Amino acid sequence: MTERETLLLREFKDKLEQMIGLHQKMKAESQLLKEEKKRLNEQLNLLTISNRDLAKKVEDLRFAKTLVGANEDSHEAKIKINRLVREIDKCISLLNK
Repeated sequence: MTERETLLLREFKDKLEQMIGLHQKMKAESQLLKEEKKRLNEQLNLLTISNRDLAKKVEDLRFAKTLVGANEDSHEAKIKINRLVREIDKCISLLNK
C-alpha cells in the first residue's frame, strides 16, 4: 500500500469513528427525548383529567348557586333543570333500547 493510500485509509477511519461517535450521541439524545416526551404526555393526561374534573365542579357550583339564589334568577335555574331533565330522559331512552 502506498503512503497516499495509507493516509486516505487513516482519514477514512478517523471520519468513520467520528460518525460512529456522533451516531451514539444522537441515539442517546433521542432516547432522552423519547423519555421526556412520555413524561410530558403523562403529565398532559393528568392535567387534562384534572381540568375536566375542575370544569365539572365549576358547573356544579354554578348550578348550586343558581338553585340557592333561585329568587334572583329563577329563569336560569329553570333552564338548567330542564336541561338536566332532558339529559335524564335521553339516558332513560337509551337504557330502554
